Amino acid sequence: MKKTRPGDTLFIESIDRLGRNYEEILENWRIITKEIKAAIVVIDMPLLDTRQKERDLTGTFVADLVLQILSYVAETERIFNRKRQAEGIAVAKAKGVQFGRAPMEKPELFPALFKAWERDEISARAAARRLGVTHRTFGIWASQHSATING
Repeated sequence: MKKTRPGDTLFIESIDRLGRNYEEILENWRIITKEIKAAIVVIDMPLLDTRQKERDLTGTFVADLVLQILSYVAETERIFNRKRQAEGIAVAKAKGVQFGRAPMEKPELFPALFKAWERDEISARAAARRLGVTHRTFGIWASQHSATING
């Protein structure tokens, strides 16, 4: 929208490309057509083509009504998709599916570097470099190792 100028025509595949929910779709439509004064053409819905300057009051009413309905349908579809996705994830987790990548194995050198770090003989960053991991990974491993030893 930042690059859209008065007189431009914005072609979009479907109405749901204008926003994440009903209100956002309607608001973006209003901004583009009323404030920026650009035209919108929704490719999969020919009724939603604001280039038609000769529209009468009935044509404008029908286009506005279709916009309202399609915006509502787009948001409803998104809500259902998120719900189905959450249900699918819950089923997968119940079956024992692990999400994300597998945890990185600690190198054999880790315990020795951990002890050196505890004795302030080496910094966490230096230990991480020697292990070929990030400072954050070394910190996570150190916390886990401390919990195992002390826990």
